[in-house]
Amino acid sequence: MPSPSPDSLNSLPELFWAVARRLRHASRETLAPFSITPSQSRALGVLSHHGPLRPSAVAEHLHIAPRSATEVIDGLEALGYAARHPDPDDRRATLVSLTDAGTAAGEAIKAARRAEADRLFGALPDDDRAALDRILRTLL
Repeated sequence: MPSPSPDSLNSLPELFWAVARRLRHASRETLAPFSITPSQSRALGVLSHHGPLRPSAVAEHLHIAPRSATEVIDGLEALGYAARHPDPDDRRATLVSLTDAGTAAGEAIKAARRAEADRLFGALPDDDRAALDRILRTLL
């Protein structure tokens, strides 16, 4: 399905969501070589940033149900990107950490996403990029 032309979009929300769809599509294409889902990619980022975490903490960071986090972590384990191990502070608890392959995949995904964003936002002059950055930060 072709993207709508900017002239056919009649409001700021329509324009915003059209750009968001474009970013999501680009993200899916960026993740395809890694055989990883967007949720798994986000979990890689959380584990990369925070280090080993309990599955419940991964769920909190991803704003998903613990059961869903278990599925995401299972997928990362199946890919060899994460491993579960006992929490040294609580024998009843489990921690999830990145493997070396997970760390490498996370860095490669981050670089690929950065390159894709640079292609998209690179079409804007520097002052427009700065204004967009300011506006998005204000909205957040």
